[in-house]
Order: sequence, then structure tokens, then C-alpha cells
Amino acid sequence: MRYLHYDVFTSTPFEGNQLAVCPDPGNLTTAQMQTIAQEMNFSETTFIYPREGSGDVKMRIFTPSEELPMAGHPTIGSTFALAEEAVIERGRQDFVFELGVGPTPVSLEWNDKGLSFAWMTQRLPAFGGVIEDRAKVAAAVGVAEADLVDGAPVQSVSCGVPFLFVALRTRSAVDSVAIDKKALARCAEDAKLTELPVFFFTREGTGPETVYSRMLAPGFGIAEDPATGGASGPLGCYAFRYGLVDAATAREMLSLQGVAMRRPSRIHISIETSGAEITRVRVGGQSVLVGRGELYIR
Repeated sequence: MRYLHYDVFTSTPFEGNQLAVCPDPGNLTTAQMQTIAQEMNFSETTFIYPREGSGDVKMRIFTPSEELPMAGHPTIGSTFALAEEAVIERGRQDFVFELGVGPTPVSLEWNDKGLSFAWMTQRLPAFGGVIEDRAKVAAAVGVAEADLVDGAPVQSVSCGVPFLFVALRTRSAVDSVAIDKKALARCAEDAKLTELPVFFFTREGTGPETVYSRMLAPGFGIAEDPATGGASGPLGCYAFRYGLVDAATAREMLSLQGVAMRRPSRIHISIETSGAEITRVRVGGQSVLVGRGELYIR
């Protein structure tokens, strides 16, 4: 079985988030797909199948430990892979993936070399539960309570997959995060939340980025993720809702993630609004092909 190896949310090889794309997986069972994702040991591996509904292709997404209904960097990276495979013809502007959350559109930008940029439209945000005990959650993630941004709750937000958002004052606080898994699980349980991947970010920065961020999900087999597109739409929505960015900034955000892993990733976020209402959520970026291979399926 062929696969393509992409680095996603970057134009530089060996940066960004790694992705394995299986463009013609054949008749694999779910258990085989899960085993292959575990073998690849990237944050996600995708399997592309013929359309079953109103989309152009069906895609299944697996982490090393579970299947996901939606994820951002697999969608962006698989878009580039399908353009490379000529499944998406040059110049096409729109394409639709059938994912576990339903039809998911991407919009495409091209240059003389091929696909140059892809935007993924995500669901409108669902703001979930809040962990009210800020001192306990700060201790559980290895920062001081004073490092938490005032007026920014520790809250679950989803645009298809939920993440727990923690806004911190400084870049050094984001870099110092260390999760005590059991302590954080107790905080979530007290707030009647299930265990969630945790997304940390700060508005403090010295470059062109809007936010500097990290995502840790030890409970899901991902110690740290260098780029998390599925969390980036909710990130923009959270930042807008709690006044960390204004409407103009929300339309053109850039999240710098993965620096602590030496895999810097640049995730573009566009949140469209009407007054206080969020009307559209998009996440976009580039990808670069770094390898091809074959797996022997027995």
C-alpha cells in the first residue's frame, strides 16, 4: 500500500506537523487502519476512499490510539496529497471531504508550481464547560495562577472536536507548561468535563504571529502536537469571544505552534463575524511533500 509523507502547516521540509496519507488503501479493516496509524506514529494518518455521499472523497483519520471525526492538519495535508495525485485537478477552487462530522469543504489557491494554499471551513463554535477552580488547574498544568489571563476562562470549545483552552500571559509561561495528568483529570471531573486535549496560548510575541501556542494531549497518546488545525478554529473563536482579539484581527490570525518541539508550524485562522456573532470559521496553511513509501499489508 502506497503512502505519501507530508509536513503540514509549513513550506519548509522537516518542520510543521507530519502526516501520512494513504491515497488508495484498498479493503482495510478499521483495526488495520488503527494498526497502521500506530506503526506510522505520526499525530495522524489518513485513508482516502471513494465518495459515499455529497462530497468528493471520503476520508478517515486516525491518531496512534483512536479514530477522529475531524482534524485540521490531516485535511490540509490530504488536500495537497490529492492535488499531487491529480485527484484534485489543477485550478480547481473547491473540494469537499466526507468526514465523521459531515461534509467539510476546502478552498484552494494555486500558483505556477501547483497547489500553494488550502483553507478548511470548520463548524461554528460550541462553547462548553468551564473549570472554575483556576488555582487547581494552574497547578495541574505547571504554571502559577497569576499566569492565567484574567477574564479568559479555562473552557472547552469545539468546531468539530473539543479542546480545553488555557490562555496564558507570557510566552515563557506557555513554554513552561507541564501537565500532571491525574491532577488535570480531577479538575475536569470536578467540572463535569471529560478528559480533553489542552491548548495553551499567549498573545505575547515578538514576531508576525497573533498567538504563540502549544497543544498537549497525553491522554490521547500525543505528548505534544506541533500543529493542531482542529483546535485552531476554536482558538480564533475563543480569542474573539473573550476580547483577546478584535474583529479585524480575528479575520487574519496566525498561530505559531510547535516551536518547543523544533517543528515550527504556521496556522492561518480566519474568523468572520457580525457584531458579537461568529458567522464563519476557516483554518488554512501550506504543506510540503517530503517522502513516499510502501507498507506491506499481511
